[in-house]
Amino acid sequence: MMAIDDIQRRIAAAEETAGRERGSVCLLAISKLQPLERIKTVLAHGHRQFGENRVQEAAAKWPNLIAAYQDTVLHLVGPLQSNKVRQAMRLFAAIHSVDRQKLVHRIDSVAQEIGSCPRLFVQVNTGEEPQKSGVKPDELDRLVKDIRNRDLPLEGLMCIPPAHDEPALHFALLAELARRHGLTGLSMGMSGDFETAVRLGATHIRVGTAVFGDRSG
Repeated sequence: MMAIDDIQRRIAAAEETAGRERGSVCLLAISKLQPLERIKTVLAHGHRQFGENRVQEAAAKWPNLIAAYQDTVLHLVGPLQSNKVRQAMRLFAAIHSVDRQKLVHRIDSVAQEIGSCPRLFVQVNTGEEPQKSGVKPDELDRLVKDIRNRDLPLEGLMCIPPAHDEPALHFALLAELARRHGLTGLSMGMSGDFETAVRLGATHIRVGTAVFGDRSG
């Protein structure tokens, strides 16, 4: 059995325990820094939803892979610099790390120019950690309003809990913030806590090491 089969089995069990519909959670296989051969193995196994942290790394390796597996869906889960927006919007189907008005304005500008826009998730810094990306919870209203005023496709919220906190507290906060804004997407949960995230409503979980093994760099 491949590692991804075990992850899918655990997701299904968590969905059942939480009384959720089977298949309601999307597994994003986080392929940053992974060798191409490992990624090809997962693709050949039939998985098609992947996440990358850096635009430049994704642009270097994914176009040829997507040409070979055309139903692949790529998500950006790492920070996005304004000067990488155009490239990101052509490569990714969803961006999970929208966290400031300057970035929203740039996305809007490029979307008007190219006539399309990836699905957007606002990254919320639920722990209000100064070194971490994401909008603070008390600043979320303004950013959501700005995105909606521009008629951009806002799907949900994303968070990365502080390393030493109980993740359930942050997942519950993110779910409450999403409900408050009428958003259905919840990008939360990684290799060590995704079952908790599923129980608390995650729609997208981001799992790397548990799918691929330790990174190559």
